[in-house]
Amino acid sequence: MNDCTKNLTIAERCAIPRHSMPHQDPAERVRNFNEVALGWDRETAVAEARRCLVCKNPQCVTNCPAEIDIPGFVQKIAVGQFLEAARILRASSALPAVCGRVCPQETQCELTCVMGKKYQPVAIGRLERFASDYALFAEELQIPDPAPPTGKKVAVVGAGPAGITVAGDLVKLGHDVTLYEALHEPGGVLVYGIPEFRLPKKIVRLELDIIKKLGVRLVSNFVVGRTATVDELLEDFDAVFLGNGAGAPSFLNIPGENLNGVYSASEYLTRCNLMKAYTFPGNSTPVAQGRKVAVLGGGNVAMDAVRMSLRLGADEASILYRRSRKELPARIEEIENAEEEGVKFNYLVNPVRFVGNENKWVTGVECLRMELGEPDTSGRRRPIPVKGSEFIVDVDMVVVAIGQSANPIVASTATGIETTERGYFIADDDGRTTKPGVFAGGDIVTGAATVILAIGAGKKAARAIHDYLEKGVWPEIST
Repeated sequence: MNDCTKNLTIAERCAIPRHSMPHQDPAERVRNFNEVALGWDRETAVAEARRCLVCKNPQCVTNCPAEIDIPGFVQKIAVGQFLEAARILRASSALPAVCGRVCPQETQCELTCVMGKKYQPVAIGRLERFASDYALFAEELQIPDPAPPTGKKVAVVGAGPAGITVAGDLVKLGHDVTLYEALHEPGGVLVYGIPEFRLPKKIVRLELDIIKKLGVRLVSNFVVGRTATVDELLEDFDAVFLGNGAGAPSFLNIPGENLNGVYSASEYLTRCNLMKAYTFPGNSTPVAQGRKVAVLGGGNVAMDAVRMSLRLGADEASILYRRSRKELPARIEEIENAEEEGVKFNYLVNPVRFVGNENKWVTGVECLRMELGEPDTSGRRRPIPVKGSEFIVDVDMVVVAIGQSANPIVASTATGIETTERGYFIADDDGRTTKPGVFAGGDIVTGAATVILAIGAGKKAARAIHDYLEKGVWPEIST
């Protein structure tokens, strides 16, 4: 730490205001697919890093699923050692440039930042993005040498956040790792779900290039459960990790849901992102480009879908949500971005029927007004229908973004792996399933959650897999 930073008093650090993130102007960004948040320059990053109090007992680390040495990398930025900061990040995370963009830091590391008790917390996520981008684009980040080969082979199913984490951690330990992806491009939700304007795909590719340089073999267009089963993989590998996510769409099961123009968020965003419908006419992926679009739901996926529809030319894009703004599960930043871009929010409404024309195209959503009662098991107030309050919202396209469920292909073709009633794999805290040698983590265990929680699950599973490969011990898993 240089003298300038070392000699700052606590009062001087507290006097430095939290730095904002520059964004594209809303009027401009709704007409393009470029990243909305523009990032920081060196001076801003250093100034923000100098706010860190360098706590003796850093709760930010305790509350980080990726177990990053947050004070360590932040202080490297504070003294201008940006590559060192990036190395500290990569020692714990295979996807720091991704997490710096999409991780909900406000409910993780920044929530427990001591600075935040009286002032605004240190902008840890923005600093993570800065240092990671600096190293990625400077192309100066050295790839560490892996440990000596162990002779053990691991198959990782699903090249999403959990699978990428497991593969990256295990290859560093000297294991032979093959990462299987069902789609033609790796990345999982990072490439098919999150739009370009929130997470540029170049960033994902650069992150994946690093784990390939570490020695991970990546095989695309390989559908486990069809191309090969888990049992067949175990014939060639010493352990298997299942990180195949929860990509099956959920629906409302209300009349009219099979009308043309009604999409699941999974299909809509996959067509727009992975299949690049947003580059039309550069790519001719068929996707409806509605003029009056309604998105049902209130999470980050709903925000991604409604903001995507604006960029595809919608004159009016709205969110239909059955609770109030206070209960919206999406990140505040994403809600505010949507509001700035002109998205209309219709709160306390619940769709009960889709209306269509003689050509079987959706023309409206019949909704009921709702009022909030006592909190339910989620901790949010329960929406209660108001009798006789039916009304129609005129639309020509609808996106249903109410969550996802487990795809049954892997589980239905594997023996000895128990699942829940909803089809998710049963696994202990370290990812061990009921089948020896098979681990699982991420959304296929927890249900749809955040990128950072999948990364955290991947880190725990990688440690458990390494322990299993070294000792060969498999404890009994209680179900």
